[in-house]
Amino acid sequence: MEGPPEGRRLSFAAPAPQEGASVSGWPARALVVGASGGIGAALAAALEARGAAVTRLSRSADGLDVTDEASVAAHIGALGGFFDCIIIATGALVIDGAAPEKSIRAVTPDAMRRQFDLNTIGPAMVLKHAWPLIAREGRTVVAVLSARVGSIGDNRLGGWTSYRTAKAAVNQVVRTAAVELARSRRDAILVALHPGTVATRFTADYQDRYDTVPPDAAAANLLAVIDALTPRDTGGFFDWKGDPIPW
Repeated sequence: MEGPPEGRRLSFAAPAPQEGASVSGWPARALVVGASGGIGAALAAALEARGAAVTRLSRSADGLDVTDEASVAAHIGALGGFFDCIIIATGALVIDGAAPEKSIRAVTPDAMRRQFDLNTIGPAMVLKHAWPLIAREGRTVVAVLSARVGSIGDNRLGGWTSYRTAKAAVNQVVRTAAVELARSRRDAILVALHPGTVATRFTADYQDRYDTVPPDAAAANLLAVIDALTPRDTGGFFDWKGDPIPW
C-alpha cells in the first residue's frame, strides 16, 4: 500500500463507479460503533435516511464496552455477513472527570491510561474483531473518528498531552491496519477522520473557544468525505472538508 498522495485533497465530484460510490444506494449495510453519542447517532440517522440497513452498537444501548476486549468480541462477533461501511465513533475528551491537561506538569499515569484505553485500544479492538465483516472484494469504507489535535506535525499549542497522545496513537493503529488490509482486500479503504468541533456533550465546555457545528451537519460533512474516498486514500488522515492532515 502506497497510501494517499502527499497533500491530496479529496474531490467531491461524483466518483467513478470503479473508484467510489454515489450517495444513492450506498452503503447497503452499515455498522456504527458508538451510535449513542452525538456524532455516532447523527451518522447512523443519516445513513438510514439514505436507505442503508444500519446496525448500531454502543455502551449505553447495548452494553458494548470498547475498553473490554471480551465485550468487543462478544458484540462484534455476534454480527454476520459483510458491511459496506463501518464507522468507529467512540471516544471521549473528558474521562472520569479528568479534563485535558494545560501542561505536561499536570499529566498523571491514571488519566493517560484511561485515555489510551478508550481512545486508542478501544478502536484497535473494534478493528481487530470487525476484520471478518469486511468483504475481500467490493468497496468497503472503514472510518475511525480521530481528532486534529492528534496530529504531531500540526501541534503548535502544546497542552492536552494525554488526549493528543492517545489520538496520535490511534492514527498509527489506523495507518498500520490499512497496510495490512490492503494486502487481502484491495478495494477496502481504512481512514482516520477529524469531524471538527461538534456541538455535543463531548465538547460542551470548549464550544466557546472553537467554531462548532451541530451533529447532523457534522455527519453530512463526514459522509461527503467518505463518499469521495478511493482505495488510494486508504491509510490517510482527513478532516471534515476532505483536506489531508499531517501526521
